[in-house]
Amino acid sequence: MKFDKACLREALELYAVTDRAWLKPGETLSHAVEQAILGGVTFVQLREKELEYDAFLQLALEVKAVCQKYGVPFVINDDVQIALESGADGVHVGQSDMAAAKAREVLGEEALIGVSVHTVEEALEAVRQGADYLGVGTMFPTTTKPDAEGVSFDTLRNICRQSNLPTVAIGGIGAHNIDKLSNSGICGIAVVSAVFAAPDVREAAAKLSKRVKEVKTI
Repeated sequence: MKFDKACLREALELYAVTDRAWLKPGETLSHAVEQAILGGVTFVQLREKELEYDAFLQLALEVKAVCQKYGVPFVINDDVQIALESGADGVHVGQSDMAAAKAREVLGEEALIGVSVHTVEEALEAVRQGADYLGVGTMFPTTTKPDAEGVSFDTLRNICRQSNLPTVAIGGIGAHNIDKLSNSGICGIAVVSAVFAAPDVREAAAKLSKRVKEVKTI
């Protein structure tokens, strides 16, 4: 866990959250992740809710190796123990997962700790607990989490302003609607299907990388 946190805002520009459901026949997740990185993904989160521990750990090691090859930060969704055992750069936790402060105790000061938030109050609590960055959403309807709580543009902007932590927007974001996030204060977007469900993962990542750079300059 040696990621330089001084580079975190830049690293969060195009944040990919994995989903094996979108893999093509015969394709491995590590290959899909590599294609995403080659297209412009700058941060990777491994999200698994079904795998047994040993299989999850093996997958984490495989994806971590790809991320290390390209110098891309790699975190685990929710499972702090997998993050510790795999040597990931950190963990991303939700409101119902382990508290950020506890994750910090387990993983240490160098670890990246991200927290999903939906309100300014949750964001300020994440700051208090020592989070390094925030994920805010769901911004738009998404099939990945159809029952997820929606977040307004005004709430997103207020979270960015009041927390002062590097923040990514997540939920239903794609090249077709990313412009709606202009002037919100985010330093990047987090995507799942916009990259991994695309016929060409690398091409989709490249298109999103271009668009997010444009939106951040508006």
